[in-house]
Amino acid sequence: MSRVPVLVVVGAGPRGTGLLERIAANAPELLAPETGLDIHLVDPHPPGGGRIWRHAQSPLLRMNSMAEDVTMFTDERSTLLGPVRPGPSLAEWAAEPAAHRPYRPVEDPDVADELRTLAPTDFPTRRAQSAYLDWVLRRSAAELPQNVRLFLHRDTAWRLTGDPAGPQHVHLGGAVLRADRVVLALGHLDSAPGPETAAARAFAARHGRTYVPPAFTADADLDGLAPGEQVVVRGLGLAFVDLVALLTEGRGGRFVAHPCGGLRYLPSGREPVLHVGSRRGVPYHAKTDYRLRGPLPPLPRYFGPDTELPDGPLEFRRDLWPAMAKEIGFGYYHELFHGHPGRTAVPWDAFLAAYHPLDWYSPQREALVAAAVPDPDDRLDLERLDRPLAGLRVADPAELQRHLRRYLRADLDRRSDPRHSADLGAFHALLSLYGQLVRLLPRHPLTARSTANELDGWWNGFFSFYASGPPGFRLDQLLALADAGLLHFLGPDVRVDLDERHGAFRASSPALPGHHVHGTALVDAFLPPPSLDRTADPLLHRLLDEGRIDEEHLTDPDGHTYRSGLIRTDPDARLLDPALGGRPHPRRTALGAPTTTRAPAAFARPRTDAPAFRQNDAVARRLLAELQKEA
Repeated sequence: MSRVPVLVVVGAGPRGTGLLERIAANAPELLAPETGLDIHLVDPHPPGGGRIWRHAQSPLLRMNSMAEDVTMFTDERSTLLGPVRPGPSLAEWAAEPAAHRPYRPVEDPDVADELRTLAPTDFPTRRAQSAYLDWVLRRSAAELPQNVRLFLHRDTAWRLTGDPAGPQHVHLGGAVLRADRVVLALGHLDSAPGPETAAARAFAARHGRTYVPPAFTADADLDGLAPGEQVVVRGLGLAFVDLVALLTEGRGGRFVAHPCGGLRYLPSGREPVLHVGSRRGVPYHAKTDYRLRGPLPPLPRYFGPDTELPDGPLEFRRDLWPAMAKEIGFGYYHELFHGHPGRTAVPWDAFLAAYHPLDWYSPQREALVAAAVPDPDDRLDLERLDRPLAGLRVADPAELQRHLRRYLRADLDRRSDPRHSADLGAFHALLSLYGQLVRLLPRHPLTARSTANELDGWWNGFFSFYASGPPGFRLDQLLALADAGLLHFLGPDVRVDLDERHGAFRASSPALPGHHVHGTALVDAFLPPPSLDRTADPLLHRLLDEGRIDEEHLTDPDGHTYRSGLIRTDPDARLLDPALGGRPHPRRTALGAPTTTRAPAAFARPRTDAPAFRQNDAVARRLLAELQKEA
């Protein structure tokens, strides 16, 4: 009798779960009935949700996606070799969990109550998503064929050993697993504070102050932020939104409806006072709470698999961005012309015929839009969207607060008014761009400078700012906190100096010349960038020390080098092993954002042909074919 091959997957969060779902879908085709397979999922956190989506976190923390926009399953628009296995979105599962096997009641009564009343357009708690991911894992396990067995290990992988030509050994806290193939699906990892935080850490220690470095907010130590303390906060993205929730409602405060509309905050007295700023100086745009009025824009149109690109390393702004901007414009105007034809001056077909040959930044394109879209407020201005406070100068702090409150109120009104559904058309185009970049960049790499400053820098920031913001009620809460005197905006291009004389963090912005704010605590409210040499994961740390993995890096002809923090893999997701001369390790695979790829999260909006699903399918099929061959 032949030996049963073994696959070990380190990481049982959404990416490991998604890989298991694809193995279950492909195994009947690629694994002979007489060939067995043992799969071991290893994670110290609960399988399904993993660390980020674990149940054990504050119920105040929510997703920034609507329930109907979250799925773990392939569908009719998925382009993959394996079979499509449709499944419910989070909203569909929550609406009738007993109809989706295997059914098991949700144990937490608060989460069960949330799921019973969850509307498709609600923004669920992360604990609700944890329950969904738990069910997805159990369904995937139930769909494995009889010749495949699954073993779950609530444990940490500490070491990986083994000759490339022989079995691999995954060393856990209490056991050693022998494997024919190993997959690292580690997802978002902590990193030790980088050198850019050294000065702030030393300053805080020297003066008895508090500094909170970049971290996942659910895991950050916020106990050092005292009631009433003046706290400077850098960053206005999703980590900031979570921070505010934990420091306000998380400390006993309450938001109540204001008689004149909006919200009013009732403090508990345990809140610190937050002075908040960032490069843009404004929070991420609120998510829309409406649907498209017209048909879905047919994407990709101007940036896709057939996009013609020059040979050699590319510059993002020069070679990619003009076509990407035109794609965003196409999504925006497609919805404006189809959903709101009364606000346009020409038929869509005529506009598109004229738009098609024009460069996005050409005067002719600007003239076309001006003639076809009479109201300037209906025209897409990407530069104004990117830097809404550019050039702002105000006379005093009160004027700055009034300006920012008007901005937030206008953003809330726009994102809740279906008259502006063209913004959602642009959002769909942005999602398409992200997926197309994943396909294009392996074949058309960027220069090191462009990758660092433009792709990983500006582009990721702009995408998150426009398309990955919080639900609208979060901006309502910020306004209520500002009214309560617990939140003050610093403005754009915020600068934080270490004031040795006063032993305080001094924050200022060019929007308010000559003015600064002193804080006795500083919070960097953003996620730590991926970093192999500072990773807190013991397995990756040891593999790096042993010279068995390497960090993705690029070097320009002029000597400019950029290290991305991502693990180097080949196009089939095999680890590139320095000990093998940089060749792919035949038995080790790694996948998942941001461990090895800049692709979006492991779950996706339905019918978007998610890059993560495509990669999961390709890796599952490769592993099954290899294991079958060796059985």
